[in-house]
Amino acid sequence: MWRVGVDVGGTFTDLFAWEDGGEQRTAKVLTTKPDRSIGVLEAIAKAEIPIAQISHLIHGTTTGTNALIERSYPDAGLITTEGFRDTIEIGRQHREHLYDPYQAKPRPIIRRRFRFTVPERTNAQGESERPLDVEAARAVALRIKEAGLKAVGIGFINSYKDGSHEEQMRDILKEVCPDIYIVLSSETRPIFREHGRFVTTAVRAALMPVMGQYYDQLEDRLRQYEFSGTTLILKSSGGVMTLDLAREHPEEQLESGPAGGVAYASYLAGQEGYDRIIHSDVGGTSFDVSIVEDGKGLVTRSHELEWEVPIIVPMLDIHSVGAGGGSIGWVDAGGSLRVGPHSAGSLPGPACYGRGGTEPTITDANLLLGRLEPTLSGKMQLDVEAAQKAMEGLAEKIGLSVLETAEGMIAIGSENMAAAVKRVLISRGRDPRDFVYAAFGGAGGLHAAFVAESLNIPKVIVPPNAGVASACGAVTMNLRQDLEAFLYSPVETADLDAVNAVLASLEERGRELLARQGVTDPAKIQVIRSAQMRYVGQSYEVETPIPNGKIEQEHLASIIQAFHHAHEQEFGVSSDDFAPAFVSLSAALVGELPQPSSLRPPELSGQAVAGSRKVYFGGNWLECKVYNGDVLPNGYGISGPAIIDYEHACTVMPAGSKAEVSDTGALVIDLAA
Repeated sequence: MWRVGVDVGGTFTDLFAWEDGGEQRTAKVLTTKPDRSIGVLEAIAKAEIPIAQISHLIHGTTTGTNALIERSYPDAGLITTEGFRDTIEIGRQHREHLYDPYQAKPRPIIRRRFRFTVPERTNAQGESERPLDVEAARAVALRIKEAGLKAVGIGFINSYKDGSHEEQMRDILKEVCPDIYIVLSSETRPIFREHGRFVTTAVRAALMPVMGQYYDQLEDRLRQYEFSGTTLILKSSGGVMTLDLAREHPEEQLESGPAGGVAYASYLAGQEGYDRIIHSDVGGTSFDVSIVEDGKGLVTRSHELEWEVPIIVPMLDIHSVGAGGGSIGWVDAGGSLRVGPHSAGSLPGPACYGRGGTEPTITDANLLLGRLEPTLSGKMQLDVEAAQKAMEGLAEKIGLSVLETAEGMIAIGSENMAAAVKRVLISRGRDPRDFVYAAFGGAGGLHAAFVAESLNIPKVIVPPNAGVASACGAVTMNLRQDLEAFLYSPVETADLDAVNAVLASLEERGRELLARQGVTDPAKIQVIRSAQMRYVGQSYEVETPIPNGKIEQEHLASIIQAFHHAHEQEFGVSSDDFAPAFVSLSAALVGELPQPSSLRPPELSGQAVAGSRKVYFGGNWLECKVYNGDVLPNGYGISGPAIIDYEHACTVMPAGSKAEVSDTGALVIDLAA
């Protein structure tokens, strides 16, 4: 039976599959919009895998993220406490650009006409100060029914302490609107700060019809081909969940696709022995970057979909910018050459794809510079003349030659990627020189050396299956449930009975959810505890590991020390003068799934050197050897300038660089050689 990982991106749908006997297959097809499930089946067909022989389909998707960014979901509603109707729109009164008087906030997730209020009040201690006004609640339910809304979020003030008023409102809604999706903030994320809690609840409500429809389409198509296996969906926190839970929690899938890439980087860290890896993934539409330390991707609870649109579920700290193979070159009002964030996507795609695209893209530039082979290793015929024509129009606007314009686009695109890497590293207090740069994605290797040079990163690694890295990483992931509960107390005076009761409740709930997904053996369940902590008086928290088992008084000193260390690592400072405090407690429960013994492709026979071609570097055409990356043996050395072609990717080595194939089949490029 086959375990199949699929990543549906903005331009390409990637597939990686491994069979119980060790056989591996890969495929890459154009993403099919608007029904992305068609592309999933096309990728499976291209890999020649009988759907009836798939035991697990492990799926990462950007469907929910795209729907939110484009606001292309059915109108949803939000019911909140009287006086808090505009909380999700007012936000936290932060400014994205401090001195820009014309900046505009993003469109709110829920339109104002569909935000309703009811009289009720629970205080910060969880006590009901004003009961829910039942008549007003029923009137709101009737208005929602008349509006024909498909989903509603309920977010009352202080419901993280007691959600009974939200539950009461849900019961009234169910009675009046029995077929509507209903989401409670006290169940979505029961922690304080109403803005993040309300926005996350609104996101969950808005996406439930969208993701439900997509998963229905996917299931129906698979069933037509006698699929009887299990469908697993990638979570933003770095695990997977079954389809029924994915329908209920779409807010946990906003970085679903890139999470597979982080999983592969984590796997690679163990295989290659690197403690610190910068994971980067260059696809057709976006550039994703994150940090992997000690074999794990860093997690954040302060992810923003857009400015002032916070999603407060645990998510791998992945930063994405519009810089990929489809990024379009253009000239701004000042006459400067710019690249992205707009992308040609899969339709019409870059001009060289011959699908109607007329604007110059990064892919067109790489083709004209000789860095891409015109048949993409036999997958499709690229139209050089169309790329030339598209680039000529841009070159004329800025007064440069076609080749100078193309090389300028590559330089600007690479700097956009480097800027994204800097933001991620600086925000987490890391030095890029301490890391190895891992290049994933079909276009990752084309830019990796230039991005790494810009950041003074000495080493680049291009692993096996880099072109389908997120799909490859998907098959290495385990089931995961992330649960959190609010508990504020200075650590030294914490009620340990209350702390242990909260942790026990979280773990019990996590085990129930894993059992629902088929994992009941305690030996296959790992518990990872943490606490969101801060110094008393601070307004932000730092995630701090806490030990498993019963927390006793003697454990508090080590917890405090762990917090000091985490705070210093993130912000460069810690203090013994201020008391640390718990803000919330978390438990992640990981259910073990079967893993491939190796992600290295089987050794293939063939000539390592496939030929040579002229490639444009720094204003000159240089004769470069072209290598067949899929057949390079362990220990094989390469000196730049050189081109290494793979089935689904291409790597460019500039002059002066040297590379060697590692024991795991990865190409390790030394830029400081």
